[in-house]
Amino acid sequence: MSNQLIVTRRTALLGAAAGLLASRTAFAQGASGPIKVGVIMPLSGGAGPQGQHVTQAIQSMAALINAKGGVMGRQIEIMARDDESVPAVGVSRANELISAGVSVIIEGWNSPVTLAMQPVINRAGILDITAISKADPILSGEGNKLAIRLNSSNAQDGAVMANYIANIAKAKRVAFLTQNDAYGNGAQASIEAELKKLNYDYEKVSEEKFPFAQADFRVALTNVRGARPDVTIAINANEGLGMPALIRQASQSRLPGQLVAAVGTIAPSVIKIAGEASEGLVGADIYFPDVEPFASNPRNKEFVAKTEEMFKYTPDKFMALGAGALEAWAQAANEVKSLDKEPVANRIRGGTFANTIFGEMAFEPNGQLKSRHYLFTVKGQKLVVDTAKG
Repeated sequence: MSNQLIVTRRTALLGAAAGLLASRTAFAQGASGPIKVGVIMPLSGGAGPQGQHVTQAIQSMAALINAKGGVMGRQIEIMARDDESVPAVGVSRANELISAGVSVIIEGWNSPVTLAMQPVINRAGILDITAISKADPILSGEGNKLAIRLNSSNAQDGAVMANYIANIAKAKRVAFLTQNDAYGNGAQASIEAELKKLNYDYEKVSEEKFPFAQADFRVALTNVRGARPDVTIAINANEGLGMPALIRQASQSRLPGQLVAAVGTIAPSVIKIAGEASEGLVGADIYFPDVEPFASNPRNKEFVAKTEEMFKYTPDKFMALGAGALEAWAQAANEVKSLDKEPVANRIRGGTFANTIFGEMAFEPNGQLKSRHYLFTVKGQKLVVDTAKG
């Protein structure tokens, strides 16, 4: 073998070694830098204010986690994107975050957007945690076999609404004002299925469907009013525009019977916009910052204080769900000592976490957070919770 060939081979080996060292150095630097967490929520449009609040709550939770050492000794960096409540936009934003190298994506205000994003995030091998979106197919495994969701499902909510109709209101004439998409139709179907399970005798006297963006319900409400319902169930996830408008217009139309908001569609911001028209509105939810068992929970008090400090806003249920999603992921990642999708997801699904803002946070094997519901009535433009009927 010639000396020239030996030198050439040695040069090549040295070059390869240098390249390997450089790549290892780059990896080590990356491993010591911040962990990127993607957040996809509507930050504009009708649901924009609520999406902004959820994102802020995630940021306040990140601050709490970072102050206690972060995840595996690394700080969390939140990368937020606006899905505009449009499925195609949500997919585009998911691809942006995938390209940016995020370790997890927390998403989901609108079920159609979540269902569109799930397969994209899944194919990229990134953990996808749904914070808010309620449609039951989110947990079916079709779009993401390792799905995780914090908000209560349509099926869970349907049982609560059916119990109210049959055992509390004892309503015989029931009307529905339903958002015409995967969330709204699924929510109504769940309520009706649960009423059937109860073998409850009632009549569906009116059913009005509308798109997510609708804000004028006068014609629909005229039809419902003519049906003389004992109870009208309003299923509207557009908390920034649609639901407050529906509440105001229902009051103006002198809608007979009791107006009941579907589970999880009323936040303090909705009541603030709807004003006096919200008086007497009935609903149910799974988190209230100042009601037991949350009021005395040290972790929840810490979260509420940090959110008020950073954003001058007391967190509502939606904000708690976003923060809870990050909290569960961080605890799981620290325990399994990995950012990889499968071990973290498997720790969360069917797992239990202590000392969270929800107290003990327990997940079903299919990734659904277990929740307790509390009925409330709006009085003096505040949510008055009836813990006895939780």
